[in-house]
Amino acid sequence: MKVMAIDYGDARTGVAISDATGLLAGFTSVIHGYRQEAVAQEIARLAKAHGVERIALGLPRNMDGSEGPRSELCRAFGALLETETGLPVAMWDERRTTVDAHRILTETGNRGKKRKEKVDAVAATLILEGYLGFLRSNS
Repeated sequence: MKVMAIDYGDARTGVAISDATGLLAGFTSVIHGYRQEAVAQEIARLAKAHGVERIALGLPRNMDGSEGPRSELCRAFGALLETETGLPVAMWDERRTTVDAHRILTETGNRGKKRKEKVDAVAATLILEGYLGFLRSNS
């Protein structure tokens, strides 16, 4: 089963899609856009093109586990994604994924302008890895 993970942002949205076995990230991309509708349409296009069956959307939480305004925005975006794609959308705790993505990029020598382009895709990959691990442990 192919799973798509999304790190939704105001200007850039990271996307990672698993391989057909649901074990590894096989595709990553960054969608540039400010309008939720346009981003959701591009995600729907990618999901269809890659044969995605399920979506994990990163849910930003505070370190204490509480949710703020950004979480509400992501939940609304998740509902829009379900409508646009016709696929189930699971909200996935994304605490520290962006911090970890920056650390990974630093450790691999990615700096400067190109780093900004990669961080959202790496964060989406971390969301995907966490969600795939969850699915494996609960099957």
